[in-house]
Amino acid sequence: MEPADQHDAPRQARAIRSFVRRAGRITRAQQRALDELLPRWGLPFTPRALDLDAVFGRHAPRVLEIGFGDGATLLALARARPEVDFLGIEVHPPGIGHCLLGIAAGGLTNLRLIAHDAVEVLQWQVPPDSLDELLLYFPDPWPKKRHHKRRLVQPAFVALLATRLRPGGLLRIATDWEPYAEWMLAVLGAEPRLANLAPGGGYLDHTDRATTRFESRGRRLGHRVFDLAYRRA
Repeated sequence: MEPADQHDAPRQARAIRSFVRRAGRITRAQQRALDELLPRWGLPFTPRALDLDAVFGRHAPRVLEIGFGDGATLLALARARPEVDFLGIEVHPPGIGHCLLGIAAGGLTNLRLIAHDAVEVLQWQVPPDSLDELLLYFPDPWPKKRHHKRRLVQPAFVALLATRLRPGGLLRIATDWEPYAEWMLAVLGAEPRLANLAPGGGYLDHTDRATTRFESRGRRLGHRVFDLAYRRA
């Protein structure tokens, strides 16, 4: 049975994936982490809403990162903010394995991972009004015009994000591809439940978030980084 808040538009959009599964090189340690640690620190995908208080064994603020890569940002946040519970969504096995190794090494109890498509996880597993923050850092810009339909930031997806944030919750997004940044501004600006926090309704002048490895590589190549932040009204 479908949940009562199911959205038709995001379900229809699943015919086009916003990511490509890359084989990538996986180390023995990462594979061992997938085999041994994912059952402990991972949440299997099921088409039912999660009871997050039961998952973490407490009631606490909740932060979700979409596409956490190798988990460096997520791990740093979980270490720095033990009073907050974190969820991470990723589809690429090497990154998931790397993050699992970090969880085990740090003895972290406030972080869980879901190895599945982010749209379907948000659509089915994440309850409405349950997240204090949503993080989406450097999603694939799909720069060619014929691939723009694959971009994750689309009106239906943004509407879905807004329903998963609690009132007053924050959506933080970053990209180093200017045309995608402009696209994000337009799409996010059209969502009535989200209010841009940047003066003048543009990009943030500064941010206190940690620098990602992908971002550092882009800056070395001379890329400008565009940060956006929105609050659910």
